[in-house]
This record gives sequence, structure tokens and C-alpha cells, in this order.
Amino acid sequence: MTEITDAMGLPHSAAHAPAGIAGVAGFTYIGMLMAVVFVGLGAVGVARLLAAVERAEQESDLLFVGHQFRQAICSYLRTGPAAGKYPATLDDLLQDPRYPTPRRHLRKLWTDPVTGQATWGLVSAPEGGIMGVYSLSEREPKKRAGFDPVDADIAAAASAPVAASSAANTYRYTDWKFICRPTSFPR
Repeated sequence: MTEITDAMGLPHSAAHAPAGIAGVAGFTYIGMLMAVVFVGLGAVGVARLLAAVERAEQESDLLFVGHQFRQAICSYLRTGPAAGKYPATLDDLLQDPRYPTPRRHLRKLWTDPVTGQATWGLVSAPEGGIMGVYSLSEREPKKRAGFDPVDADIAAAASAPVAASSAANTYRYTDWKFICRPTSFPR
């Protein structure tokens, strides 16, 4: 049997290693692997938590922006030389064309917090004009309850029964419609 020697010509074998060193090195390696796994799992948990927090902020922002649009549309509807008519475009909320001097019902055209786009779905009034807006996002909202009374349309859509076999009945942000009805002007 040939013996393996190191660079100095000394015999090298596991039998010459101090007792327990090889076993401790193995446990250290396994311990480090487990630590890497736990850190990775912790990072995934934190990422999920941050995603949930961001989603909740987007929903809260969407409710705020939707309320701003609803209030502006109602302000347009109840004031001006042609009160009782809905705006023809969202730009009419920025500068009301019915007045000779600038009259603003909305400071700016908000972007959709969920999609990040300045494009909104428009709810047409039966007699013409825009009576409401909604997000164009097809994502499913997390919030299903606890809406303000002025958001009765959203609460009704959130609580509507969903057929298990029908994907068309899925609750989406497009169901969050911010509508100004002539019978209820929020102040």
C-alpha cells in the first residue's frame, strides 16, 4: 500500500488528523447551509409582506383618487350655467369650458395607482357625458369589505356571489366604479 505524502514529504492520511476535526468541519458546513436556507426563507417572507403592504397602499390610493374624480364630476354636475349636465371629457374637469374664466373641479388628471397609467375606464351617463371612472386593471383586489357608504357600488360588487366555474365573474379592480349619481352629491 502506498502512502500519500504532502509537499514536505510527511505522510498524509485521515488517520493522522486530530480526533473530531473532520466531523466538526462537516457539521459546520451543514450548519452554514441551513443558515443560508433560513436567510433565504426569511427574505421570501419579507418580500411577500412588502408586496402585500404595497398592494394595500395601491388600493387605498385608488380609493382616494376615485373619490377625487367622483367629487369633481359631482361639482361639475351641480354648478355652472348648464348645471345638471355631466362633463364631456375628463379635461373639462380641469378647466370648465362653460365659464369664461378658469374654473377647476379637479387640480390634475390623476394616474391610476394600480396600473400606473393615466388612462381610465369611463362610465357614460345615459344622457351623455361622463358620470364616473374606474381602473382598467384586471387584477383581483384584496379589499372586499369596509368601504365607505359612498362606495356602495364597490361594496355590492365585492360581495356579489361568484360562480366557481366562471372566470368571467371574478372580482376585479374594474368593478371599482366611482360614479356620481344626480341623487347623491358628496360634498
